[in-house]
Amino acid sequence: MTNNEILQVITGFIGSMGFAVLYNIRGKRLIFAGLGGFLSWGLFVILNKIIPNEAVNYFLVAFVISVYAEIMARILKTPTTTFITTSLIPLIPGSSLYYTMAYAFENDFERFLQKGAYTLQLSSALALGIIVATTLTKLINNLLNTKNKL
Repeated sequence: MTNNEILQVITGFIGSMGFAVLYNIRGKRLIFAGLGGFLSWGLFVILNKIIPNEAVNYFLVAFVISVYAEIMARILKTPTTTFITTSLIPLIPGSSLYYTMAYAFENDFERFLQKGAYTLQLSSALALGIIVATTLTKLINNLLNTKNKL
């Protein structure tokens, strides 16, 4: 990792911690919420070097971080959304959304549609990663609970 990438990962940690404070998360949960941001951006930086498709990287990171959130929620007895929302903050496609809106206001509809489709693709990849991880986690929990009842 380059110095710039290390700085980005540290900033992901700080940004997630900031949102965790904003969401009134306290104590050790605050550190683990920040750690989720550190992990999400760190994994994203690493995957960008391996996989050239950014939407696939968004999906994979969202999946891994959602599993992380499910695990931390059980360990710390906290709702999963506490960790999912704060950990994925570094991945929100803010600049892409900004440029989509800027092109719309400039009446540059070709670039608006192009950037809008890209923004939608990234957002959908994030949502799909969360949905798949959460569904698999619930399925595994149900299977384990069924086995324990037998």
